[in-house]
Amino acid sequence: MDAQEFLILESDIAAQLANIDDAIARVQDRSQDFNADEAPDMQLESMAFQIHNTYNAIEELLRLIAAHFENQISDVTRWHAALLHRMTLPVPGVRPAPLSKETFLLLDALRGFRHFFRHAYMTSVDPGLLQSNLQRTRQVHSLLHRDITEFLDQIRPAK
Repeated sequence: MDAQEFLILESDIAAQLANIDDAIARVQDRSQDFNADEAPDMQLESMAFQIHNTYNAIEELLRLIAAHFENQISDVTRWHAALLHRMTLPVPGVRPAPLSKETFLLLDALRGFRHFFRHAYMTSVDPGLLQSNLQRTRQVHSLLHRDITEFLDQIRPAK
């Protein structure tokens, strides 16, 4: 990768990380004074929606990286899981793994929550499930920044 390609990718990643930071800020805002035993349905639904949005923003970051380097997920029926898994794998001669195993595990659980939230039309949000995914969302934020910083440092062209 030449310096110009790197700078474009780095700028795209920085813009998407800013979107992720904004989504996390909305999660934090909606979860202030959250008490799983007393939270009204509207707060639960709002928090779940923001966790869903945060995962989507992270997935868009991963799609951006995949598109820059390899661009194809052949199994379209499981592309969400395939994309996430692929980001834990280094591609020798192409790129290092953008995600650590620790980050992957948190994101995979959040992917499951996102899927549930998207398809559970007539189901109430379980406060305990929401609490655990709120914690995952908070944990993944710093880990994702760490992983992406390390990834960019590894692919940065030498001067």
